[in-house]
Parts: sequence; C-alpha cells; structure tokens
Amino acid sequence: MKDLKPEDINIIVATDCGSTTTKAILIEKKGDEYRLIVRGEAPTTVEAPFEDVTMGVLNAVAEVEELSGRKILDEKGKIITPSNGNVGTDIYVSTSSAGGGLQMMVAGVVRSMTAESAERAALGAGAIVMDVIASNDKRLPHQQIQRIRQLRPDMILLSGGIDGGTTTHVVELAELLSAADPKPRLGIGYQLPVIYAGNINAREAIKNTLLNKVDLTVVENLRPVLERENLLPAREKIHDLFMEHVMAQAPGYKKLMTWTDAPIMPTPGAVGLIMKKIADEEGIQVVGVDIGGATTDIFSVFQGIFNRTVSANLGMSYSVSNVFAEAGLDNVMRWVPFHLDERDLRNRVKNKMIRPTTIPQSMEELIFEQAIAKEALRLAFIQHKSFATVLKGVQQQRTIADAFDQTIGGQTLVNMMTLDMLIGSGGVLSHAPRRHQAALMLIDGFMPEAITRLAVDSIFMMPQLGVLSTVHTKAAVEVFNKDCLIHLGTCIAPAGELKDERDILKYKFEMPDGETIEGTLKYGEMKKFPLGLDEKGDPLKAKAILEPLRGFDLGEGKGGKVEKEIYGGVTGIILDGRGRPFNLPTDDKIRVQKLKEWMITLDIYPNEALERL
Repeated sequence: MKDLKPEDINIIVATDCGSTTTKAILIEKKGDEYRLIVRGEAPTTVEAPFEDVTMGVLNAVAEVEELSGRKILDEKGKIITPSNGNVGTDIYVSTSSAGGGLQMMVAGVVRSMTAESAERAALGAGAIVMDVIASNDKRLPHQQIQRIRQLRPDMILLSGGIDGGTTTHVVELAELLSAADPKPRLGIGYQLPVIYAGNINAREAIKNTLLNKVDLTVVENLRPVLERENLLPAREKIHDLFMEHVMAQAPGYKKLMTWTDAPIMPTPGAVGLIMKKIADEEGIQVVGVDIGGATTDIFSVFQGIFNRTVSANLGMSYSVSNVFAEAGLDNVMRWVPFHLDERDLRNRVKNKMIRPTTIPQSMEELIFEQAIAKEALRLAFIQHKSFATVLKGVQQQRTIADAFDQTIGGQTLVNMMTLDMLIGSGGVLSHAPRRHQAALMLIDGFMPEAITRLAVDSIFMMPQLGVLSTVHTKAAVEVFNKDCLIHLGTCIAPAGELKDERDILKYKFEMPDGETIEGTLKYGEMKKFPLGLDEKGDPLKAKAILEPLRGFDLGEGKGGKVEKEIYGGVTGIILDGRGRPFNLPTDDKIRVQKLKEWMITLDIYPNEALERL
C-alpha cells in the first residue's frame, strides 16, 4: 500500500478476475462520499492462447477508461498511479477466482469438532473444501492416503487436539500426509503448502514427520480450548499462501501482484469480508447468498460470528439437474401455478445443463426457472444452518426443558427471528426481469421470520468492495450501500400456524408523506404497500406498529407488540401471512389458486400472463 492516508484517496480502480469474466469498477469521491462511476468487463485470459491474466485486467480497465473518459493506462499498458486531474488512480486492488479459485483439503482429529473448525477456517478464507479427512471418518488409512494423492489440492490445513491435550491422533494424521507425499495442483517445482493449526505440544513431532515432504507453516491452534475457536490466524495464513503459492503459479499473476496496493484475495473470501464488515459497522445480523451456475455460496453473520458454506452441487445451469434430483419433482413443482408434463420438465432441465447461458424465452420457462431457484436456495440454506452451529463438544448448562430438545448439541447460530438483512446475488436474482421476482425468490427460499430487510447486489461487485475494505473501509461501505445494493424493501412475516384463514396481525404504517395505512392480515394472505426510495436513491422509512394475534410472534414473544422503523425499497413493504413453518396447501387446485393470488398481489408476473396459464 502506498503511503496514502484514506482521506487522500479520491480515485479507486478495482478488479475481480473470475473464471470466465474479469470485471473492473471505477470509484470516485464526490463531495464527501464515494460513488461508483462505471464498470467494465472483458474475458479472463488465464488459459491458452493468452496465458496471462493481466491482459484480461487491462481489457476490462480499458473499457472503464472508454466509458468514463478518464485515462488510467499508460502507453506501455500499465496502470497510472497516483491520480493527477483526469489521469490515473490513487489505488488499485483485485480479487481472483480464476483457474478454479482456491481448492483445499482439511484434516482434523474429530470430524464434528477440530475437523469442522478447520473446515470453517478454510471456507471463511474463500476456499472450496475438496474433502475433510478425520481420524474417525470411517475410512481405512490406505483409503485416506489414496484420496489425498488423488485430489491434488492447492494446500492442506491440518488441525487437532486442544493445547496440552493428547498428541497421538494428530501426529498419526501427519504420518498419513507424509505417506501420501501429496503434490500440488499447480506448479511442478515446489512443495505443497501445509498449515498446522493444532495442539502446540505436537508441533515438534509434526515438523519431524513432515520434514522435506511439504512446505510446512505453523500457526496458533484453531481450538486452543474446547470452548473457543480461534480461526483468524489460520485464515490469514491461507490468504498469504494463496498469494505466494497458488497465485504465483497462475499465468501472469506475479505481474498482477506487483500492480496491486493490497494482497489479491480469493473472490468468495472478499465477499465474506464485506458481509462481515457491514454486519459489524451497522450492528446487524446478515445472511447473504450468491447463487451461480454450478454452486451456491451462503454467508451469514450471527452474534458477530461469520460463517460461509459452499453447496458445490446446487446451481442454476451446470448443476441444475442436481437441484432437481435433490429437491425432488414435487418440491420444485409446488411453486409452479400450472401443470407441466414430467417428460417435458426433465427435458427443460437437461437443456439448461447443456446450454447454460440460455435465458427463459417464455413466461412458463421463467416461472419454472425461478421455482428451481427457490429450491436451490432452500437446500443450500439447510446445509448452511447445519454447519453454522455453536461449538460441538462443549459442555452446556442444561435445564430440564432442554432435556426434551434434541438439537442442543449442535445448535445452529442462524436465527431467522433476529435476522436483520437478507442479501441476494447471482444471475437468477440480480437479473430477474422484475425486482419483485427476486424478493419472492428470497422469501420463498429462505422463509424469513419477523421483520427482515431484503436487497439484491445489482452488478456483483461485492468481491471488489471486500478487498477494498481492507484498505479503505469508508469507501467500501458507502459504495456497498449506495451503488452495490438495490434495496427491495421489508418483509414482515409473523411466525405461527393456523388451520383456517383468521386474522393474525393488526398493522399500522405511518408513511413519510404523512399518510397512515392500517388494517389486518389474515392467515394465508399476502399484502404489498409501496414505500420506495428518495431522490438520492436511499430507502424511505416508515414507522410500523404491529400487533400479532392468536399466538403469532414477531420477535417479541407470542402476541408481543412491535413498534419499529422499517425501510422501503423497489418492492416496498411485503406482509407475509402464510405462517412459519410455511406449508403450501396439499390440494392441487387450492395450491394453484393460492400461488396465483400471491403472485398477482405482489405484482410478480404480468397478470394477463398468469390468467392465461
């Protein structure tokens, strides 16, 4: 980083080198605030014939130059720094998932304890975890050795044992690694990086076992005591080794590393960083999702604890058949308000797999694709909740009431009642023809409870903002709130169940223009009220007075009254009276009628198109 104070930084260029596209953004200080000016993109050039990632970067930056009229590159094709008038940039930062991103393997003694902590550390750093080896994972040693040889990860994270505990098992894991003699995925002439983050008493034995076999780095223990996780040292070391080893082997990255003013970060790690930063800055609980063609990443911050999961088999194009297989035909079709022949359905799914870049050509196709998206989100979120748990193995004070609760051992941190904000990203959400469709996909996929703000990432620049937050938090947070997020509005969903359509909520909204909207919401009903954005693009606010009825809960206990300021957005206020847990009617005719009713109320699809179906 140059010797610039944050307040001296007026012009910022940031890039994200994806596996297929390199995206560049230009941020400028306008008055007291930082705003996005333009963005450009170009194909990533990591493979033949170019085999130099900087060419894609220069092409994307050249587009930014053209669109903004600012000269950023010199005659030799280098980024000009610092800025001077209408020339150059003060800082340049980048992220990357080109070349398959960061692929790791983790090993730990107990699968549900140290191995899971190691997995959390790797996922949080932005890695794809290829496999988890544990002493108790039921595979025989020769099977584990063969697996390590076969996978060829970029690096391995080894953990096990609390400080001062037994060393036998973790040393046995190191012996497995030594016997496997693993080779890295990229680069022939160097040793595989292995990070040891386990029992300090085993350090010498680990060093002796792995000497000359791998490039060993020792960091603080992930679980120094049973009650506490210490993931940061391992995560930081993963980032450093990603730069030194993985990035250095990819074509053109050595050159790119000399250009940037902050270390290049793995794309998902940077997205996680901006999510955590926003949650900490605003003191809120956040869930974010990035749904892609092959994978779905979910990020969450609850009680200040950050978690990330990758559902590698759930996506909207390459993995769409997996979503179908895992969710089952009935679960996908329950969101579709018309009948489709099963054979026709399966053909549509396979077509999407074969031609991943196609977009729906008819209303039926669009509704069907968004139904699949809801199931992909639901399944990925189930996986996330089972992973984002309080620490296993920790003795907990239990009351007699807990004796009947089977989930206490690995209780999830994810609490939908306390969730403040749900952020969606990825093609199917960011590019939905109507923003209302993105809102309903988020509501149906995640089933938020109580009062939750909804937003989508407009042009997927969270990675660039994540890496920018390491050098200039103010700029990253301002651009995130003003230009990256499209505020959809607020979902109000009372938790509870009923058998019939009686009143479940009394509501009163005092709108910013002085108007008062009041009424009651019935069970099974949805309503929408406009509450948009001001002339600056910031969400308008309204005062909400909400009284849940008949044992329904909005976060203040059953029947507890809530008075709160709520935020508007492109879709406004959505009242969801379908109950939590949510159950669709089992009768096919009633289900279709209800789906159409909700879609018309929320203005999801053109009414005439729905009536035709």
